[in-house]
Amino acid sequence: MLWLFAATGVIFAACSSGKSALDTGSEESSAPTQPADSVIGTDATDTEDDSADSTAPASTAGPTTTVTPLADLPACPTDALAAADAAVDITFWHGMSSDNETALIAATDAYNAQQDQVRVNLQNQTSYGSAIDKYINASSSSRPALIQLPDFALQEFADSGTIVPSSACIESSGFDMSPFLPRALGAYTLEGVLWGVPFNISNPVLYFNRQMFEDAGLDPDDPPVTLDELRSVSQQLVDSGAAGTGIVLDSGPDSGGGWFLEQWFGRAGELYADNGNGRLARATQVLYDNELGVELLTFMQDMIDDGLAVSVGDNASGQDSFLKMVDPASPGAMTIGTSAALATVIQALGGGIAPGLTADDFGVGPMPGPGDTPAVQVGGGSLWIVDDKSDEEIAAAWDFITYLTEAQTQSTWAASTGYVPVRNDATEIDPLASTYASDPRFRVAYDQVLSGSDDITANAPALGPLRAVRAVTASAVAAIFAGSDVQTSLTEAAAASDDLIISYNTRN
Repeated sequence: MLWLFAATGVIFAACSSGKSALDTGSEESSAPTQPADSVIGTDATDTEDDSADSTAPASTAGPTTTVTPLADLPACPTDALAAADAAVDITFWHGMSSDNETALIAATDAYNAQQDQVRVNLQNQTSYGSAIDKYINASSSSRPALIQLPDFALQEFADSGTIVPSSACIESSGFDMSPFLPRALGAYTLEGVLWGVPFNISNPVLYFNRQMFEDAGLDPDDPPVTLDELRSVSQQLVDSGAAGTGIVLDSGPDSGGGWFLEQWFGRAGELYADNGNGRLARATQVLYDNELGVELLTFMQDMIDDGLAVSVGDNASGQDSFLKMVDPASPGAMTIGTSAALATVIQALGGGIAPGLTADDFGVGPMPGPGDTPAVQVGGGSLWIVDDKSDEEIAAAWDFITYLTEAQTQSTWAASTGYVPVRNDATEIDPLASTYASDPRFRVAYDQVLSGSDDITANAPALGPLRAVRAVTASAVAAIFAGSDVQTSLTEAAAASDDLIISYNTRN
């Protein structure tokens, strides 16, 4: 039964009115090896390394009451590449795997072949967490010119003093950012500064077995969107005998135990952390132990207790939630996972290696959550230029970023992977235009980015120790799924998270 998931596993990583808080509108972060309150050093100990139809995008940007002048940050000499007297070699650390890595290699090979000024050397660090840990422990001379970083690294790396802000490169080169999705840019903006350029953005979607829906008398073209619908659909799937359980949950930091909770708060229009999710000023505490957090986790706990959901634990490999969907003894009909896995799973299912689940049976819908409107915060990764490199290397890294984020490259990338294109015009050209038209499953995650509100909660929390906060939160969610008291578990986790935030802010 261990079929495609050997490949896909590494991809995944309050109301006072009396109305339920759940009715309000609206890629891996295991605990770091460094202390959560440590900031990345500017020069660590010198050791050896081992490494369609287009819709106007929503207007969300990175809100802030403080603006950091670019003059106070490292410069980006984008014109240095033209003055180079030989090809410039740069190293790019990434965390892609399986089909996503294949697509990145193809894009890099195409870039290297079409020009002779820059040579990009890809180095796979196996995961975002591994890349971050290696970067922290490396000397400045051993670090790459370019690194791919996830959403949870925003505050930590912006504070590190080791990064050339992308805003400086945009200003220096005059690069046109107008086609980019504002919400994607807002995800990586702090104090008016865009730090990493969004490249491989994703969000959670609902994966489900269309055949089970039909067997239960449900419409597979109308999957559940709200939490009430999720429960009623799960009940019908179980009562009809079409599935052993409605939905498969997990308690991983970068999925059901951490990331999804952030997503649900955003969809509900509520803050996960104070000071505008850390976007208006440094966050000092998390807020997820409030009424909304308790109702959300109580809802999920009740689903498990009533036999409508099952938890597969932390799902560290990324395989267990999907394996449960093809469990011959008691299969689950639905699960929630990153849209980044879409192309890999569809391709594997097309090979017929999962008895009982074909590629055509594999449905994709919006992530169910509070309120009636699907909406998500931007996840995935972005591209960061490392300071303390030569002007030529910095300029070369920027040139490669502009290639990876141009419309044609993004069209090919999104169609090959399931990632959301970072720019609207990529959806208007092939192959992505044809993919969206012929297989609407690929468009679900893109449409989720465009929907929802434009308020401050549309941006994910920016916390220096977010990676560690997610790990703490995930432990509490795991305990709740196992039957622990919801309020007590969240209150204790919030207190521990607040300690991490206070410690980080004190040091930075």
